[in-house]
Amino acid sequence: MATEFIMPKLGLTMEEGTILEWLVEDGAAITPGMAVLRIETDKVESDVESPAAGILHRAAGVGDTFACGATIGFLLAEGEQPPAATKPTSAAPTPAAAPVATTATAPAVARASLDGRAFVSPNAKRVARELGIDVATVVGTGPNGRVVAADVQNAHQNPGARRAPAAASPTVAPIVSSNGQVLATAAARQLAELLGLDLSLVPYDPTDGRVTRDGVAAYVRSRLATPVSSGASGATSPTTKAPLAPASQTPASVKKMSGMRGTIAKRMHSSLQEMAQLTLHMDADLDAVVADREARKAHGGATLPGFTDYVIAACARALRLHPVVNSQVTDDGIALLPDVHVSMAVALDEGLIVPVITNTLSLDLPDLAEQTKRLSSAAREGKLALSELEGGTFSVSTLGMFGVDGFTPVINPPNTAILGVGRLRDDVVLGAKGKPTTVKRMTLSLTWDHRVFDGAPAAQFCKSIVDLLSDPAALNATY
Repeated sequence: MATEFIMPKLGLTMEEGTILEWLVEDGAAITPGMAVLRIETDKVESDVESPAAGILHRAAGVGDTFACGATIGFLLAEGEQPPAATKPTSAAPTPAAAPVATTATAPAVARASLDGRAFVSPNAKRVARELGIDVATVVGTGPNGRVVAADVQNAHQNPGARRAPAAASPTVAPIVSSNGQVLATAAARQLAELLGLDLSLVPYDPTDGRVTRDGVAAYVRSRLATPVSSGASGATSPTTKAPLAPASQTPASVKKMSGMRGTIAKRMHSSLQEMAQLTLHMDADLDAVVADREARKAHGGATLPGFTDYVIAACARALRLHPVVNSQVTDDGIALLPDVHVSMAVALDEGLIVPVITNTLSLDLPDLAEQTKRLSSAAREGKLALSELEGGTFSVSTLGMFGVDGFTPVINPPNTAILGVGRLRDDVVLGAKGKPTTVKRMTLSLTWDHRVFDGAPAAQFCKSIVDLLSDPAALNATY
């Protein structure tokens, strides 16, 4: 009997994955644990291993995106044929009863989203642009009736196989699964249920035709901002987002805001929209840290902590002293989180990634340095697991290596604060007898959510970090 090969759920927050590459040819024999394909989530790229042995039958193409649990292939016994319906069982479309100006033998047309756009994979859109093909004329054979790259190639090679574009219709039937549910991400369903919102009213994401959490939030905001119509129906038409101004010059190239860059853009924009963010700056004297680090270097042995490691250790202990900063805004109120998991921002060519140092308070400085070194290397090599990117309760972001003194970091949701770390510099100060001397200093920039706590608690928290940095021995205490 055929075994379904599904899009895995690699972490608590993973909702969907995009197929980047099939590592095994269609029809090849595979064994349990063999890497079969590589996928991209909104955070990492990861290889997916086979759960069993069998002959691989691929039911999805490169560039296609699927919800966790959707069927993307089958593992067959020798001589076994794949099931007749190879589309993901979690998202089978219901055909719309609409006249089509084609013959009775014409293939089924690709479905459309609520905004009338065709349900087309990103890769298929790219190929269509390159070949000059109108995707509205392409018959979709991919999962969920989606137009995939192979469909576009077929339409290019066989123009007779194309269909005539359907006439414009004032309304588009909602896309629903076989059990009558509107196609939507898990986060979108959760938010809609919380708000008591009918998902069939929310526009679909134009990329893959499903309702997303951002789409639900945007729809609610538009309803709140739009006055109720005085017409007979009393219905309210949600406002649409105004298009951005075109480029003022012919661009040398255009980089799509997708993948990691697109996720960062959405999260940071959402962070600034949904929180009341303020930033304060405070200088910390690091003479004691410099001396402690030099002593460790001379002694040798354990991994030498970097200056950022000292700051992370100080943040973890300050969070223990100020629990309100180690918090998260929930529907029930401000949740004070018992465990401290400090995240650190790591810059990559394609964007920023924030791995989590789990149970930061349980680590002394050498152990913390080992962890940050390991996570940084894994991030740059693309080897982080999703579990290493989830559960952070506070973030630290460093720009000191670029000569930056102070900046305004943006909070990484669902955290309520983030600390920016500037460069280590020499400041001239006057000694007790008026004699000038130098002090090693760095500027700390704390951004916090003013909904959760005010400026005075924020300053007290930052001052605790400064005080802890003046006593490196306290940073070795574990809890």
